[in-house]
Amino acid sequence: MATSDNKLADTDEKIFIGKGDETAWLTLALANRHGLVTGATGTGKTVSLQVMAEGFARAGVPVFAADIKGDLSGISEVGEAKDFIVKRAKEMGLTFQPDQFSTIFWDVFGEQGHPVRATVTEMGPLLLSRMLDLNDVQEGVLNVAFRVADENGLALIDMKDLRALLDAIAPDGSKKAADDEEDALAALRKAAQSYGNVSKATVGTIQRQLLVLENQGGTKFFGEPALSLKDFMRTDRDGRGMVNILVADKLMQSPRLYATFLLWMLSELFEELPEAGDLPKPKLVFFFDEAHLLFNDAPKALMDKIEQVVRLIRSKGVGVYFVTQNPIDVPDKVLAQLGNRVQHALRAFTPRDQKAVAAAAETFRPNPKLNTARVIMELGKGEALVSFLEGGGTPSMVERILVRPPSARIGPITPEERKAIMDASPVKGKYDTAIDAESAYEIIQKRLAGTAAPAEGTEDGGILGHIGAIAGAIFGTNVKRGRLSTGQLIARNVTRSVTNKVVGGVVADLGKSVGGSIGGSIGRSLVRGALGGLLRR
Repeated sequence: MATSDNKLADTDEKIFIGKGDETAWLTLALANRHGLVTGATGTGKTVSLQVMAEGFARAGVPVFAADIKGDLSGISEVGEAKDFIVKRAKEMGLTFQPDQFSTIFWDVFGEQGHPVRATVTEMGPLLLSRMLDLNDVQEGVLNVAFRVADENGLALIDMKDLRALLDAIAPDGSKKAADDEEDALAALRKAAQSYGNVSKATVGTIQRQLLVLENQGGTKFFGEPALSLKDFMRTDRDGRGMVNILVADKLMQSPRLYATFLLWMLSELFEELPEAGDLPKPKLVFFFDEAHLLFNDAPKALMDKIEQVVRLIRSKGVGVYFVTQNPIDVPDKVLAQLGNRVQHALRAFTPRDQKAVAAAAETFRPNPKLNTARVIMELGKGEALVSFLEGGGTPSMVERILVRPPSARIGPITPEERKAIMDASPVKGKYDTAIDAESAYEIIQKRLAGTAAPAEGTEDGGILGHIGAIAGAIFGTNVKRGRLSTGQLIARNVTRSVTNKVVGGVVADLGKSVGGSIGGSIGRSLVRGALGGLLRR
């Protein structure tokens, strides 16, 4: 029986996803308990993702989503009342109402969206090793390089900084011990060797892997101005959440870079956001498409970190939704954290397919009215089995539904439409021009030329060094983590802004004495040094 429109509209407390024998609602207060959208290619995963993204945006929740095929870009344009859309809405008792949503496009390569950058320091040795596909020995040398940079005030911002540092710590057999006093880089080599054997061959292997990453476009990702994640946490003038779309069609040609980049974003969100507990609605919802790439061949240490981030980021008010073909693509420990499920059709042509169907059926709370495993193989396009959290956070019984049609356009937008959106973007001009500040490369070149200033990592590091030491004593952050120390982060982050009120008063005073821009970045560096990130421990 048809239900009146007002009963099936999104509310301040829940999002209408679809309808079968029962109506499927996603409760906003439980949306930070994460979720999973699965199904074979062409079964409607992208439409389900768009329906959820639209619902979150209407509720004032910012959304971040990777757009692999370009189809999700249509959310930025007014939907069209096509026959099949009107028919689907009518079957549910809805009147189709076209809509569109405020959108910001991002692109690691800066071609179809605003550039997204991070510094080498922010990426850290663990994730960078994953990105470069290094073995344990090579990862160990990379950790040594980060430690040497930390202790010598060498800021690692872009790829040439890391290359210069690796060259500097590599043994130079052409120089004799007696020449060490004349060797400008002898101190760096000696520091590196104090942590274990750093061979020239291993450094050369890392350099070749860096070349592979550069050939895949990684050079454009590392640099400044680095992304400020608060730019993802925007609402438009109508109070709706902004939809942030990462243009990932080209990025997907480098699957490891894609997966590592999104994992870096999650770790940054965990680090920067304060504890929030259970909120009436999330602060941000993060959709991770092609999620299996995150877990493929991941070493145990990285898998443990992924599990920690997924489990704990909920308390920061962030919901993470993985989108992939098979539930078995997601490890059990992570799968257990995903309370909201949307399952589209799977086909059981092979033993692995049959295993995937059985696994998908077993993850749902059984419904006596449904043979879940059989229904999964019978679902048509646009149909899904769903189970959303309810009440005290328990999953509802699995239900078969028709997913509601999106209100915005289904399918990609034109280049002209994309350009118009970017021209009106609230972050236009903020990231479009790269900045090449003095960092490790420039400092090492000066040392080789005999014009380098003393390292900032010494005890007499001036006001920045003293501030770093004070923060380390107060917060216990003066333990080396293979990254830049707090004082050095302050020096490196002179173009970044304060993102936490914990040191607001201190920042205000420092800003008066040191200068507005530097004073502001001091505050942010204090916060980052004090809090740390899971992937930086």
